Parts: sequence; C-alpha cells; structure tokens
Amino acid sequence: MKANYHAVIMAGGGGTRLWPLSRKAHPKHMLALLEQQSLFQSTVARLNGMFPPERIWVVTVEEQAHDLQRQAPAIPKENYLPEPAPRGTAAVVGLAAVALRRRNPDAVMAVLPSDHFIRHVDLFHRLLKAAYLVAEEGYLVTLGITPTYPATGYGYIQRGESIGVFADLRAYRVARFKEKPDQENARKMLAAGGHSWNSGMFVWRADVILAEIRRQMPKLAEALDEVDAAWETPHRADVLRRVWPALETQTVDYGVMEGTDKAAVIPAKGLGWSDVGSWEALFDVLPTDDDGNILRGYKHITIDARDSLVYADDNGKGKLIAVLGVDNIVVVDTDDALLVCSREQTQRVREIVKELKSRGWEEYL
Repeated sequence: MKANYHAVIMAGGGGTRLWPLSRKAHPKHMLALLEQQSLFQSTVARLNGMFPPERIWVVTVEEQAHDLQRQAPAIPKENYLPEPAPRGTAAVVGLAAVALRRRNPDAVMAVLPSDHFIRHVDLFHRLLKAAYLVAEEGYLVTLGITPTYPATGYGYIQRGESIGVFADLRAYRVARFKEKPDQENARKMLAAGGHSWNSGMFVWRADVILAEIRRQMPKLAEALDEVDAAWETPHRADVLRRVWPALETQTVDYGVMEGTDKAAVIPAKGLGWSDVGSWEALFDVLPTDDDGNILRGYKHITIDARDSLVYADDNGKGKLIAVLGVDNIVVVDTDDALLVCSREQTQRVREIVKELKSRGWEEYL
C-alpha cells in the first residue's frame, strides 16, 4: 500500500443490542464474542500486511482509550485519538481527517468500524485496494455488501452508472441511499437487484471529506478548525473538551454521504460480513450443533431444544445452564443480569437498555 494510505478504526460505540454482555465498561468491540481475540483486535489483525502500525489510527472515547491501547500495543500511542464525548461518526471522521491531513496532505483514509466480522480477509484486502484507487479520483467510496436476504436492519445503497474497473473490481456512482426498509420494500430491493447493504466502511481522501464536511456540516467544520489550530500546542485536549460537547450527534451517512454528489460504491459479494449487531447475528458467524444451537460458556444441558443460543459469562464460577423443550430462544447469563428472549426479538434488546436508563439502574449499564 502507498505511504499516503491510512486506516482509521472507529472504536467508541456501546453495542446496546448485545446487552447484558456488552456494557459501558466492556463494550462490544472489546469482547471476545466470536474467537479468542476481541472484535477490535480482529479488526486490527485484518489490516496486517496492508498497513504498518504507524498508519493505523483509532478514534475512541476517552474512557476506552487505555484499554484499547492494551489490546493493540503495536499501534503508536499518538495514533489513538480520544473524543471527550461521542458525537457520532461524522465527528469521528472529521477528527481523524484533521490528524491525517497534518501527517500527510495527500492522505487517503479507510474508515472501518471496530466491531464487524469479516470471514474472507483476502477479498477484503482486494476491496480496500480498489477503493483507494477510486478515492484518489475524488470519490467518497463505500463498500456495499451484496444482500443475501431481505434484511430490514440495514440501510441500502442503490447503484447508479459504472465509473470503471479498479483493481479488477467495478465501482459505481451511488444513485440513492435508502433508510432501513420494511419487509415488503426489502423484498422488492432484493428482487430488483442493483442494491447493496450499507456496511459503514468508507474510503476517501482526507481533504475531500473535510471539504464536504465544510459544505454540509459547517458547525462541525468550525469545531475542527479550532482543534486543528491547537493541534501542536499544549491546549489541544482543552480545546477538544470545550468544543466537542456542543456538537450535534450525527452519522457521516446522514451528515455527508446522503448530500454529496461524489458518493461511489463497490459491491462486496461473498465477503462473509456481519456487523454482529444483535444476538441473532451470531447465528451467521458461529458454528451450531446438530440441533442448530450455539452453546458458549462453561456447562450446558439442552434437551429437546433447537435453534437457540446459550451464552454464559460466568467468570469461572461454573454455573450450569439447562434448557428444556424450547426452540428459537436466546439466553445470555452474566454475573448480575440474565437475558431471555425469542430470536425474532433480539433487535429490541436496546429497549431494555433504554428502560434501565430511565429507571436510573446505572449499575446494569
């Protein structure tokens, strides 16, 4: 990869749909949900061979920065960019772009969530290489996942005209971004073809994304200007803490991508991708037993139970979980909380987190 190519990992989220395992102190991307490494460590490992550690950046919130540094100590400490408070992915992208532009005015950056699963890493590398080539021509590139079923939990991207072939992969202009659809519209888009799921993975030149932020999100641009001016001074952290809390929380999808005429998409077919966005999503990435069950943890007994998830985080206490005569359920057990729900309701787990907040039960968050 060229010396001006960088990777930015966004690692500040909470993963509320994976409660009670994902908490403020141990958010989703820090957990070893799928393998021995955490999702964040797996994201860093996927970049091996493409980027040296000094060209990998991590944007996170202040309270997570230390733990993330311990999980990926090869990344230089100065490449961890802590936010005083989470303000959405538009602010994350802007902060990283300011840092990269200062490092290299010609910097091209991939923006990658820290909590995704990708099975086919070689294809991921090919897609990134193609996306960098497209981005060098001034496009804001997104990787679009080829749909495999009529999902209602993802936004969709409608492809427009082809803009060419890059590293043997075809790129297209984005005709339209579509919000998460209902089941009927999801089926129509799947049947029509020409649509991708919005993966939340982007590649663009730092100067191009900053220009788009200035055009579409002037208040964020003003804050970034203040941070940029203080970057090489002892006051940078103080400036960040002053300007960041006043920012509107906004995603880069809504804040920039939907309003630009520079959006491009590269379809990613066969990537083996999941955003691990719910307990149900684990059925797409983890092996099941002969009854279709996923059993993780210490001791389990399942009798006449099928297509269910039992996930125990007992910290070595040896608690036994027995499941009898039920199908399509999710059981997640931790030291201080137990979740039981049907698989079809796992997207609603965030409602429990909302209820806990409303009751002031912060100890369970």
